[in-house]
Amino acid sequence: MPSCNKVAIPINPLLITMLGKSLFCIMLVFALVIPAAAITTAKSTPSRSGVSPLVPTAAQEEAGMYIRQFLLDRHYRKVSPKDSLSMEIFNRYIGILDGSRSYFLAREVDSLRQVYGNRFDDELLSGKADAGFAIYNFFIKRAREKVRYMKAAAGTATFNFSVPDTLDLDRKNDPWPENRKELTGLWNRELKYQWLDLKSSSEPPKGIRTELAKNLAGRLNLLNRLNSDDAFHAYVTAVTTSFDPHTSYFSPDEFENFQIDLSRSLEGIGARLQIENDYIVVNEVIPGGPAFKSRLLKKGDRIIGVGQGRASKIVDITGWRINDAVGLIRGKKGSLVRLKLLPASQAGRGPAKMIQLVRDRINLEEEAAGKQIVRINGRKIGIITIPSFYLDFDARKRNDGNFNSTSRDVQKILGELNAEGVDGVILDLRDNGGGSLEEAVNVTGLFIPQGPVVQIRSQSGGTSVLGDKDARVQYDGPLAVLVNRYSASASEIVAAAIQDYGRGVIIGERTFGKGTVQSLIDLSESLSPGTGGAGLGQIKLTMANFYRISGGSTQHKGVEPDIFMPSMIDTATIGEDTYSSSLPWTTIQPSLYQATGQITPATIELLKQKENVRSTSNQHYQAYLRDLATLDRIRKKKGIVLQDAAFKSEAEVIKQIEKKWGTDREAAKSTKNDVLLNESASVLVDLGEHGTTIPGRSAMR
Repeated sequence: MPSCNKVAIPINPLLITMLGKSLFCIMLVFALVIPAAAITTAKSTPSRSGVSPLVPTAAQEEAGMYIRQFLLDRHYRKVSPKDSLSMEIFNRYIGILDGSRSYFLAREVDSLRQVYGNRFDDELLSGKADAGFAIYNFFIKRAREKVRYMKAAAGTATFNFSVPDTLDLDRKNDPWPENRKELTGLWNRELKYQWLDLKSSSEPPKGIRTELAKNLAGRLNLLNRLNSDDAFHAYVTAVTTSFDPHTSYFSPDEFENFQIDLSRSLEGIGARLQIENDYIVVNEVIPGGPAFKSRLLKKGDRIIGVGQGRASKIVDITGWRINDAVGLIRGKKGSLVRLKLLPASQAGRGPAKMIQLVRDRINLEEEAAGKQIVRINGRKIGIITIPSFYLDFDARKRNDGNFNSTSRDVQKILGELNAEGVDGVILDLRDNGGGSLEEAVNVTGLFIPQGPVVQIRSQSGGTSVLGDKDARVQYDGPLAVLVNRYSASASEIVAAAIQDYGRGVIIGERTFGKGTVQSLIDLSESLSPGTGGAGLGQIKLTMANFYRISGGSTQHKGVEPDIFMPSMIDTATIGEDTYSSSLPWTTIQPSLYQATGQITPATIELLKQKENVRSTSNQHYQAYLRDLATLDRIRKKKGIVLQDAAFKSEAEVIKQIEKKWGTDREAAKSTKNDVLLNESASVLVDLGEHGTTIPGRSAMR
């Protein structure tokens, strides 16, 4: 990496800024209760209706040995393999299998804890997974019971949607049911919710029964096809995420899909998916892909059904393996796929939404930084949008003079904006989940004199500094950086450095808070190259932490904006601080750097005062805040009302708010609908009037 000391760990720039929950292959389908008397080890668990119980394979046990060694010896977080870790793994595993607390009874969880709670640390040390497989075998057995119960109920049940009834959507902190009656009551309300969702799509009662029966039969078929890979990955996920949420294991097949996603050469919709509970969830919408260009698919959306072409039946993919779901969604360029979604903006509330996308190849040109110019109060403001920090490593290695690079593109745009004589520049990093660390450093260098940009502390305790060695400044005028909760990793590094140097004003909301560095390690190479077994998979291991040049970490806390402007994102469910195992915020010694002096605390206070006066009288912005408050009230409701009128009313309110503020494709075409961008431009005009050129510096034109 240029302008820096080399970090003493292997770092893949495509991986170090990866964002999102790492639950890639957890089969969470319906489960029931586990009788305490039936608890045994995996290898003596009663069969599943004549099917032999799942047991670890020799390759999985070998992989477990290497996973253990990497976690204990090389993970950034130093953890001792003792009973406290064992109980953490157990609690996380039970949470993975029963996050909704609607599968097990309280006494079964207590029995499982008593038998297995203190075994996971011992099995981790020995590379075994017997306890994990034992619990998973019980999980499968009871899952089949629940599916059969609901399938039978769907065939005969009648529901009254005019009487008050509620289904709690977030039960992770609720107690487990005390008895069978409570448990089946939850199942009946789940079924009622599914019925209501189909009813809202104008399905007739007979069609609803048929659809529910088909979906539940499909889930039962999935349960019958679960294998040792599913059990092993669910168990290992509980182990790895007990160290931190971004450490994860890939089987050989999963890694193949992961590589395809990273290459961004796939013909498909352009989205990276993951498993959360029963759902296939959008973890990243890849810039340049069909989903990104359509603006119809968002991070956090749950995909519950897939249809090929315009007329085929929708296949319910609730509870599917991630590889199976990806295989159904992926397809040839030019083909159409229909997706049935539970939108993230609805906080899990129905009804489901149907969208259609035409599959295409990811186009790096579409991913490139873009520009536009807006006029605010007679001033010209240049806007540079960076969807991600990209770099074509292969083309650069071939000495291709036209290789794709964020910093090269932004440098060119700045030259054009300087020629236009803009009065200020907004760097729009909203929804930017990261990318190349090298490019983040280089982009920062376009706005500052030479100096450090980010510090990296390795697992061994050593610290390296990456910085800009070019004293030239491409743009020295008023600068704002616009961020939101989806701004993560590399984008947080840029925002933090601009803030620490006092070079620009940070506007928006607190960023994601991912300040950790991951490396991808082939277990087949093991700790001693050439000694590992073939086809053991890969581990993505957290091995370092990012720190600001001022000494604070970007981990957990993210970057706090100088001027707060909330987005429509549900910040209660997005961010590093929503992960129970995320590494804490820490500090190290600051780097030696010289602030530009352009932005001071007094400058920020003045800008806040002006923004408060202006926004209070801005009816457009105040209407936006009122609609956001309405949306937040709906999201914060613990339960969903299972009544026709209330169900449809809430969904319609959410739909209208999204349409009004530019979350659909047509509205997004107009910059005037982007209320935060316009407010940021007004702040930048105020900043320009305050005077912000770098003392003693001139921009390179």
